[in-house]
Amino acid sequence: MQWMKRLQSATLLAAICLALASMSYSQSSPGPQPAPLPRPIPTPVDQPCQGTIGLTVNATDVVHRVISAEETISVRQGELTLLYPAWIPGNHSPTGPIAEFAGLEVSAAGKRIPWARDRVNMYAFHIQVPEGVQSLDVKYQYLAPLRPDEGRISFSSNILDLAWNTVALYPAGYFSRDIEFAPSIQLPHGWHFATALAVSSESGSLIRFKDVPFNTLVDSPLYAGVNYKREDLSTGPNNQVSLDVFADSPKDLEITPEELKLHRNLVEQAAKLFHSHHYRHYHFLFSLSDVVGGMGLEHHQSSEDGTRANYFTDWAAGVFDRDLLAHEYTHSWNGKFRRPADLWTPNFNVPMQDDLLWVYEGLTQYWGYVLTARSGLRSAAETRDLIAMIAANFEASRGRIWRPLIDTTNQPVISQRRPVTWVSWLRDEDYYQQSLLVWLDVDTKIRQLSGGKKSLDDFARLFYGMDNGSYVTQTYDFNDLVAALNSVQPYGWRAFLRDRIYKLAPNVPEEGITQGGYRLTYSDTPPAWLKHSYTPESYVSFATSLGFSVKGTGELGSVWWDSPAFRAGITPDMRLEAVNGKAFTLDVLRNAVINAEKSASPIQLLVRRGNVLKTISVDYHGGLRYPGLSRVNAVPDLLDAILAPK
Repeated sequence: MQWMKRLQSATLLAAICLALASMSYSQSSPGPQPAPLPRPIPTPVDQPCQGTIGLTVNATDVVHRVISAEETISVRQGELTLLYPAWIPGNHSPTGPIAEFAGLEVSAAGKRIPWARDRVNMYAFHIQVPEGVQSLDVKYQYLAPLRPDEGRISFSSNILDLAWNTVALYPAGYFSRDIEFAPSIQLPHGWHFATALAVSSESGSLIRFKDVPFNTLVDSPLYAGVNYKREDLSTGPNNQVSLDVFADSPKDLEITPEELKLHRNLVEQAAKLFHSHHYRHYHFLFSLSDVVGGMGLEHHQSSEDGTRANYFTDWAAGVFDRDLLAHEYTHSWNGKFRRPADLWTPNFNVPMQDDLLWVYEGLTQYWGYVLTARSGLRSAAETRDLIAMIAANFEASRGRIWRPLIDTTNQPVISQRRPVTWVSWLRDEDYYQQSLLVWLDVDTKIRQLSGGKKSLDDFARLFYGMDNGSYVTQTYDFNDLVAALNSVQPYGWRAFLRDRIYKLAPNVPEEGITQGGYRLTYSDTPPAWLKHSYTPESYVSFATSLGFSVKGTGELGSVWWDSPAFRAGITPDMRLEAVNGKAFTLDVLRNAVINAEKSASPIQLLVRRGNVLKTISVDYHGGLRYPGLSRVNAVPDLLDAILAPK
């Protein structure tokens, strides 16, 4: 047995040695190392780019909705990097539609030249320019989405919304303002067009525009279409503004004199607010369509605006979206002329920083509501109702307990502006609506402190009224904003704004409402205008009662976090089939909520989730709770003073 023990000992020793050797090897052997990244894209420098880039766009293929483009680019021998715009001003995230960019072909004197996409930056294309080549011919297409699930419909058989950034490549290494373009477009026969660009010549359906810096080209979209009407809203020598309307059909272009007067009032009230303009001629590019997707994107001398086809012909139905034009028009001052320093970038592929969107968008949202009321596009009562809805929605939303308002300015990059499921918990882009309430707080506070002698109007004149007629952007930062507010009305504005924007603020910022002479209240009766505002595709909100929104078809939209519906097990992917044993309709649901106020029995909801039907009991007895603002007579009515025309 001794030999057996010696053999076992030797075997054990060998195993230990092997293990130790393996450990030693694993500790001394290097692990994976990162592969080298491609060379960085050339940093933009503020120097003139060689030559003028000729850009010809062909938009005549209304069947396939494919837009073809050709560029002629002056070059030198060596490596050239062409960029497709990624960071589009106003989108606040890298939304340049690179997925719809196709058919890239580069040639010189008829000979193809290879290109290679950057391995890291999908918006960059590298080209080795051969010796002796001084000009490149570049061809490609933009494949406009055909279905809403592919992206916003921007091209139909009757309307085109052309954003030049979708059909342009530009050389890396330059500021966009230093790259000159000579743009032109071929439109379908018989189509009309409107744009802030200056026309050089027209030959049939071929329109050539005057040479323009690339930043101005991207900032000057073109609308075109079959059914077109232009209305002048202001013809003054120093403030020319037009409403350029494109529609699905001729009947949608019918505008009453009263409706036209309200839109002219908007221009007049904006001039009285800002005491300046920063455009040569401003164009409201306005599509009225149930095919082309809705739109609201600001530009310095125009705006891309799109809404339902019956905007004019069913005026009573449009209270909800009536501030669209006022919002985008305000951006000509707030966002385009005055812009946060870190939202200004030298070209369209340098990332933007969104932390001052609570000013860029939030203050614009506030002025949009105010100007809509002052012009008469909405009544003061309708505006108060909408402010009440904003406050009530935040009362029903729990996300403020974990996420400060400032962090929602990151949401465009985080979600790429795609829908999110639990929106009341994630908070989404609350810097629009919650900031509106903060700026109302600022306005009423200035009015209180100054005894009614000063207001946020004075800030508007100070901050945006400089350099009348100029459309050269002037940047600012948080310190500039605080200094301007203090020059209007001395106060601790730095701490005031930091408390409301940068810190956790679980409470709804209703101080502007209460300082304005009102309080948030609820009732079972909706405002009269609300009854006209819903379409079959609209989600009707029960956020302040059951805690969800639902279409007339039963399809659920949002479910509010920790609401009665949430706690009962309702989720947004369900469909509502029946209420208390009756087939679902909106009226059946409303009546069930009203009847539950006088009953201890829960509301029984039959829901479908996939192929499974389930009855869920919602123990709610608080009524419909439509929000509104009730007057507090002991406090001066500052809110109506804010909304009154000047």
